[in-house]
Amino acid sequence: MEPLRQEKLQRLLALGIPPYSGEPFPPNTTAAEILRFYPQNKLDFKQVRLAGRLWRKRLMGKASFAVLRDESGDIQLYFQRDDFAHKPELYDEVFKKLLDLGDIIGVEGFVFTTKTGEITVHVQNFRLLAKCLHPLPIEKATEDKVYAAFTDPELRYRMRYVDLIVHLGVRELFRKRTLIVQTIRDFFNSRNFLEVETPILQPVYGGAFARPFTTHLEALDMTLYLRIANELYLKRLIVGGFPGVYEFSKDFRNEGIDRFHNPEFTQVELYVAYQDYYWMKILVEELLHEVVQKVHGSPKITYQGKEIDWTPPFRTVTYYEALKDVLGVEVRALSNDELKNLIAQRGLPLPEPPYERADLIDTLFGKVVEPSFIQPTFVMDYPVEISPLARRHRHDPTVTERFELIVAGKEIANAYSELNDPIDQRERLLRQAALREAGGMEAMPMDEDFLRALEYGMPPTAGLGLGIDRLTMLLTDAPSIQEVIFFPLLRPENKPAPQEDA
Repeated sequence: MEPLRQEKLQRLLALGIPPYSGEPFPPNTTAAEILRFYPQNKLDFKQVRLAGRLWRKRLMGKASFAVLRDESGDIQLYFQRDDFAHKPELYDEVFKKLLDLGDIIGVEGFVFTTKTGEITVHVQNFRLLAKCLHPLPIEKATEDKVYAAFTDPELRYRMRYVDLIVHLGVRELFRKRTLIVQTIRDFFNSRNFLEVETPILQPVYGGAFARPFTTHLEALDMTLYLRIANELYLKRLIVGGFPGVYEFSKDFRNEGIDRFHNPEFTQVELYVAYQDYYWMKILVEELLHEVVQKVHGSPKITYQGKEIDWTPPFRTVTYYEALKDVLGVEVRALSNDELKNLIAQRGLPLPEPPYERADLIDTLFGKVVEPSFIQPTFVMDYPVEISPLARRHRHDPTVTERFELIVAGKEIANAYSELNDPIDQRERLLRQAALREAGGMEAMPMDEDFLRALEYGMPPTAGLGLGIDRLTMLLTDAPSIQEVIFFPLLRPENKPAPQEDA
């Protein structure tokens, strides 16, 4: 806290003015509404109430100007000493000397237009609602330098409340995120899919390749895991007879943190009975086209300087076709040693052991092929070994009926014709269990209850996982996932980064 502001707080108390009001002060309009509608409807703004932060002050003796920032933006205020003749200390002491930039105030008055043409609120009464005890990093610019700009990314993410106060564009980004989620929800609801909730704490985690976070339940003396996906529970609901279910879920993976990964992230998963991945592919095109139109008013956006067109149909290529197109070789014809050499030639690390042949191939796909897809591209038919929950392809049993949607070089959606054969599913999970025994920490564990559910019979089902954070990155032109999460996970303050081994 700044000592001078604390001193002002004490002076306010001495004047009998509470620095933290508990009385309500509901506004009847916003800065944006005034600026938009006042020119056409002046009579509607004869008596306005606004609340927000004091953003700037320009003192001019018996009259002064200021700027108020509310949730919608900024508007100019005009204060005149004569309006406070009944209590002149409100203007001379409180407004001019004791109010600081960042203080939350409520104002009442009427709207007019200044001689310079700026729409302004003539303040006839004001109230301090909350004193700000820290100076705000409000940007001030000269011809050759910018002062107090709040631009350090880690500081912005750590103090998101200040980031939101200072940068109106950040508020708009998160409004767009909410619009994205709401549009997806409306799209699914309009097709009679049921929104559900499934457990976050799970006795057996599964549905993805990832390391879980582990906790302990004292009441039952048992180990539990934060879910890495909600797939296996949603499939249980399909077994139970629901024709279509979806869930917006917080998932947790105990992995690295970078521009595209946060340990806590949001995705929506959808499962629809009696359909397959070809049907899901069309649904995803329709869904994302509608979302982009809703957010941008056009199917074309710009992400990090590159134009992306979300107009269906999206490009479609099979997994092995994509590898051959980019690498120039038929990887299925290469030996394991040749695959390792190809990985080394590209300067890439080998996957963590134990790994299968398909993991070598997928290393090349993820690091070399995937970044080449900028426009929305469906990559179809992934190998069985890296798709343990997807149905084998009806024409080629070495691959699965699975697609990933890749945009701007990153996967944003993953979908299957779900594996509903409990015998095949058991064999694949046993293979995963063997990899875990050999030290594969990301291999899936055996889930006997899920297998029992499949043994009761699950109809042909199409499943989808869509990453909300990455989709929001694309539709808000955000360079990192931390930009689109209100409070991303960060290293504790004043703790140095871990040193790499020499």
